[in-house]
Amino acid sequence: MAGKGWQDLKQQVEGTAQEAVTATGAAAQQVVDQAAEAGQKAMDQVAKATQETADKTASQASEAFSGFGKKMGLLK
Repeated sequence: MAGKGWQDLKQQVEGTAQEAVTATGAAAQQVVDQAAEAGQKAMDQVAKATQETADKTASQASEAFSGFGKKMGLLK
């Protein structure tokens, strides 16, 4: 009878250990997912800032060329 008690205890401990491993794995996956999401947001912000800078630079160049063309009488 004592053998059955030990067997039950062993199964209970193994079940608890497996639950702990599963919970730890889920927590680790959540951390990885959050880090990936943060990295994606950072990349999105860099891309947006780069596009805005390119747009601003193109606009300034266009305005400068237009001003130059007007001075030279090429544009009205």
